[in-house]
Amino acid sequence: MLSDFSGSKVYLACGYTDLRRGIDGLATIIEQQFHLDPCSDALFLFCGRRTDRIKALYWEGDGFLLLYKRLEKGKFQWPRSENEALGITAQQYRWLMEGLSIQQPKAHRKMEKIKFG
Repeated sequence: MLSDFSGSKVYLACGYTDLRRGIDGLATIIEQQFHLDPCSDALFLFCGRRTDRIKALYWEGDGFLLLYKRLEKGKFQWPRSENEALGITAQQYRWLMEGLSIQQPKAHRKMEKIKFG
């Protein structure tokens, strides 16, 4: 599912989402619960109680693209603690799609600007 996705923001809808919702229902969650624009250049990811399936919603400029991925074995490492839209990096998106946690303790972290002298 968009394994080579880049160039746009990616948001995870943390917590549980009813995956019976379609485009309109997911767009409503984005607007009303997260106060974000579903028609922006962003990919929004949703996961239900069973962590083996996710839905993605993306605005292509002339309509929405709704994607659905079901893992045959394994589960997605989905953050459940907060009820927010969590912005993630392209690397974190790749980790998620590979079945890994978005927080990799051994990964090199980006650094803030370094002050010299």
